Amino acid sequence: MAVRGRHRRRQQSRINRASLTVTAGGAGLALPLVAAGTADAASADTWAKVAACESSGDWSINTGNGYYGGLQFKQSTWEAYGGGAYASRADLASKDQQIAVAEKVLDGQGPGAWPACSQKAGLTRGGPAPAAPEAAPPPRPAKAPAATPTTTPQSKAGTAEMYTVVRGDTLSQIAEEQRVKGGWQRLYQANRERVGTDPDLIVPGQRLQLKPGAATPPKDRPAPRAKDRTGPEPTGKQAAEKAAAKAAEAKKAADAKKAAEARKAEEARKAAAAKKAEEAKKAAAAEKKAEEAKKVSEPSSPRFSSPVDAGTGTPYRASGSSWSKGYHTGVDFPVPTGTSVKAAASGTVVSAGWGGSYGYQVVIKHTDGKYSQYAHLSALTVRSGQSVQAGQRIARSGSTGNSTGPHLHFEVRTGPGFGSDIDPLAYLRGGGVKV
Repeated sequence: MAVRGRHRRRQQSRINRASLTVTAGGAGLALPLVAAGTADAASADTWAKVAACESSGDWSINTGNGYYGGLQFKQSTWEAYGGGAYASRADLASKDQQIAVAEKVLDGQGPGAWPACSQKAGLTRGGPAPAAPEAAPPPRPAKAPAATPTTTPQSKAGTAEMYTVVRGDTLSQIAEEQRVKGGWQRLYQANRERVGTDPDLIVPGQRLQLKPGAATPPKDRPAPRAKDRTGPEPTGKQAAEKAAAKAAEAKKAADAKKAAEARKAEEARKAAAAKKAEEAKKAAAAEKKAEEAKKVSEPSSPRFSSPVDAGTGTPYRASGSSWSKGYHTGVDFPVPTGTSVKAAASGTVVSAGWGGSYGYQVVIKHTDGKYSQYAHLSALTVRSGQSVQAGQRIARSGSTGNSTGPHLHFEVRTGPGFGSDIDPLAYLRGGGVKV
């Protein structure tokens, strides 16, 4: 029994949790953390529009055509841009995870990775980035209890206002918001021992002095002894800083190498695809030439022709919510991907390309004023403005657009727009086709 093809219808406001307390001398722990942002990001709403165009917003879609998920990732692209860290295929990953990988594709390839839908959805480089997938919110540091000032016979403990770093903070933002005199440079100098050698590396939970005073050392710690200026300074901290800097440079080099390899792989993929497309173009040209030569030697073809040599599937005007008009506006011919699709009658091609939910399509205007449409194609062999004859191959069948399996959707209209459909089989029979 033939399988019948069917269609389907198509944040973080930064709350400054500063902790201002009076202490005897602030102490902080500096841990390395690199916060990365995406230069070419799009909003979640924009990605939703792209998904609506690509897959009718179905983030778990797998039609078997080699493209997966709401944003229709090719498997090689999903793996090249780190999707394997979330799931083996895009349709098995969550919406947020698919968007996270799409951001990397947008950064690497630009909006052209979704040639048709990026324009419809307004997808461009730049814009607010969506939330990271399944990222747990950073732990809120516990509020440190106010230290009790201690008094020595000769001095009184100093005081210092403290600030607790939260996610997304920078020294310049803190200095501006807390009105630190001298700006971020003064703030960094006052907290250099806590922050380390890189002023960009501050981490949530660090406590920074905003207005440092002359804090008195705790009683259980001996006063520092005078350094011997005749010998070298202690090198333990310097060695640790040097090791950390060296590790950061090594990571940077590894990341650069990985990015270069990814670019090289993508360039090789594009070159192979271009070569394949050129070969297909030459083969199509040769086949077209052979067909034209054959038509010259053969008797004239009948006035009308069946678009494919196969029986019908879903009939015209089959009702159901799967179709936007409430019924099937054409007739389906369930055929394997790659089956030759022929012009039903002579005429002029008025459209050959992407047709949204119809996938790749060809629309022909015939001499009797009617229009025929051939949808869900996998390859096109004609272009807009080209004259065709009845029975001439114009494309190959497929399962592009909103389709649940390989088939040809054939539709006949009285005008060029959607909604003027008529019975396609009656039209073919009127031209002498037995179907």
